[in-house]
Amino acid sequence: MRSIIAFITGGLFGSGLLISGMTDTTKVRGWLDIFGDWDPTLAFVMGGAIIPMAIAWILTRERKPVLADSFPDTSDTRLSKELIIGSILFGMGWGLSGLCPGPAMASLSFGGMTGLGFFAAMLVGMLLAPRARAALLRGQAS
Repeated sequence: MRSIIAFITGGLFGSGLLISGMTDTTKVRGWLDIFGDWDPTLAFVMGGAIIPMAIAWILTRERKPVLADSFPDTSDTRLSKELIIGSILFGMGWGLSGLCPGPAMASLSFGGMTGLGFFAAMLVGMLLAPRARAALLRGQAS
């Protein structure tokens, strides 16, 4: 049952990314180009994601999930070196390619070699991230 719900949810998410234009790299670059020909339409996409999620967090505080024993613990809210470096790398990749992980997955079927190249680079980054994290933590201990 969990797999079926995950499949349906993933399909809805991918469809939303496609319909909203998040898989269109020129639209994303237009959103990021705040000092040039700025395209503010993706602000509505982001608001359309952030607002319902904030409401869901409020509504699920004292509830139990349907398909799990409990909701995951809240994440750490402190700013850390890892978070800042990760955010910078994410933003650089998003700005250079116009894709982030969700839209990259959604665009695999039609993104051509560019989308496939981004996806391959993303996988390499995911494989190297634990080593980079360990190196950062070793540097903090010194």
